[in-house]
Amino acid sequence: MRFSMAESMCDIDHYLPLAQTADQAGFSTFALGDSILYPEVAAGNYPYTETGDRSFLEGAPFIDPFQLFAAMSVVTERIEFHTGVLKLPIRDPVLVAKQVSSLQVFSNERFVLGVGLSPWIEDFQATQTDWASRGPRMDEMLQIINGLMSGEYFEWKSDYYDIPRIKLCPTPAKRPPIIIGGHSKAAYRRAARYADGFSFISLTEEDLIERLAYINGLRAEYGRESEPFRVFAGLAVIPTPANIERLESIGVTDMSVGYRNPYEPDTMALQDKIDWVKRFGDDVIAKL
Repeated sequence: MRFSMAESMCDIDHYLPLAQTADQAGFSTFALGDSILYPEVAAGNYPYTETGDRSFLEGAPFIDPFQLFAAMSVVTERIEFHTGVLKLPIRDPVLVAKQVSSLQVFSNERFVLGVGLSPWIEDFQATQTDWASRGPRMDEMLQIINGLMSGEYFEWKSDYYDIPRIKLCPTPAKRPPIIIGGHSKAAYRRAARYADGFSFISLTEEDLIERLAYINGLRAEYGRESEPFRVFAGLAVIPTPANIERLESIGVTDMSVGYRNPYEPDTMALQDKIDWVKRFGDDVIAKL
């Protein structure tokens, strides 16, 4: 079992010390959320809080994940960096491919590309990208990004993108795994067909088993059942050896753990976070 920790919307001075501590404590992955703006007026409710309130995001600092992970990679040795998740359809696929390829090379192949759909129509309005076509465009973007990271000339022509034969340099010897995040059957199908894993949050074990079985059934339909598939799971489970063995038996490869509620303002001191990470490394990771 690998362990993943996440942090976002905190004091920006916390990130590098936390990355160093997590690296030394044996964590496999450091995950970071993605947001490019906060709309003054927003339509609809925020989907990840019980009340739909998004006011906790007001004034919360979001650092661009590519820049922050590049800085983190300099002060760490082993830990991977996971966008959890990058709002892919509001971006240009060629520019994303360049960012992903560059970071994968710069970090010595320690990047995990987690992607998903933004729940905010305002993200699409501000970036002049189409909301209605976000799903099919994301399917194409995943293929474009993979194609451009081959290091060979690549082209793509469709109703959404018209990319002439181009190639990127540098490109990594090993492309980063692509992990899908989301809650819909469309997201599960996208992961089964195009990606290397899925990130589940806020599920019961029963729901996780059911949804993972659905994805695995789709992977079999696409002839991908024998390919590696990472499963990130954030569950209300105490990480004991027995619990970890049970989760591994159902397909979980990466257990997401954290020290605070990410949907509330961060009031936790840096030293308290560092102490928690060290304790988890000593009490859990080191004993497995």
